[in-house]
Amino acid sequence: MKSYLPSAIKQFEYYKSLGDKTFNQLEFDEMLWQSNEDANSIAIIVKHLVGNMLSRWTNFLTEDGEKPWRNRDDEFISSFNTKEELIAAWESGWSCLFKTIKALNENDLEHIVFIRNGGHTVIEAINRQLAHYSYHIGQIVFLGKLLKGNDWQSLSIPKGNSNSYNEEKFSNEKGKRHFTDDL
Repeated sequence: MKSYLPSAIKQFEYYKSLGDKTFNQLEFDEMLWQSNEDANSIAIIVKHLVGNMLSRWTNFLTEDGEKPWRNRDDEFISSFNTKEELIAAWESGWSCLFKTIKALNENDLEHIVFIRNGGHTVIEAINRQLAHYSYHIGQIVFLGKLLKGNDWQSLSIPKGNSNSYNEEKFSNEKGKRHFTDDL
């Protein structure tokens, strides 16, 4: 269990980096693009993620993760006025998450926390949020790739480069490491 928290933190850092790298490739108007009026733009997905992060990770061990002050429905209404405002909100959500998770220790992992009165061990709550955030960040990356078309800069192994990537990986000695260590 000593590796669980460091591994979870690395996973969160990895998914944050995918969002960061996507934002770096986009203009603000692209972040506002919606395929139809009911679809979520990147900006709306970010607003939802931030609302979720602030609600879930504020007073994580002592209060229900669905805070009374959260207005989830409002998260799906576009309101960012600039890319800088969107990124500042994104950073505030991640800051809340990392401040909380980095303060946890092994003894906290079996503690029960609640989300909408449903009890979760800390491990289960972390896994729930990790899955939720990776789901939405995958949407952000997909939309970014769709919007940029041929100008998209791959965030993973580019098409056609799998063999050379694998050759490089297999040239290293076997050893325990996190897959994000060399990104």
